[in-house]
Amino acid sequence: MQGKQAKIVSPTQERAILGYLDTTRYPSRDRVMFLLSMKAGLRAKEMASLTWAMVTEATGQVADTIHLENRASKGKTGGRTIPMHPDVQAALTALQTAREDAPRSEQSVLFSERGGGLSPATVRLWFHRLYTSLKMDGCSSHSGRRTFITRAARKVSQVGGEPPGCAGARRPYQPGDDPTLY
Repeated sequence: MQGKQAKIVSPTQERAILGYLDTTRYPSRDRVMFLLSMKAGLRAKEMASLTWAMVTEATGQVADTIHLENRASKGKTGGRTIPMHPDVQAALTALQTAREDAPRSEQSVLFSERGGGLSPATVRLWFHRLYTSLKMDGCSSHSGRRTFITRAARKVSQVGGEPPGCAGARRPYQPGDDPTLY
């Protein structure tokens, strides 16, 4: 039996969520987590596996791209380079600045209260609690990814192109496919 698709987050809901995240215990971290889903289309596992080395230059400055390694992605060859949205870049810079100690390249971007990285299950639970607290029924950790892919597909199709494989879909987009599936 197939489950329900995660709901897409509207621009109005996105603004409301970002406003709400400013009131949380870890606003910088929470903003990064939400934006990685919405603006980079990352899965919970990919967010949990993201290290500073994947989002920074050799100098330690936040990069223009996310270099998602195979070990951080779904499958053995799911690694990819994702252009970094300016909102994600700004949020990562703010998070990097907010950390008391300079993050090391091998450290997880998303941290727990106890200092370690978050597990994929914890990331999924965080999204569940976020959407439940905002009474956004049908939304899940996959909603941001689905929103990202849908928006990208619509933008690309408006100019007559095909969506790129930057989202790490199992099979590339084919003409005639429903773009909301990617």
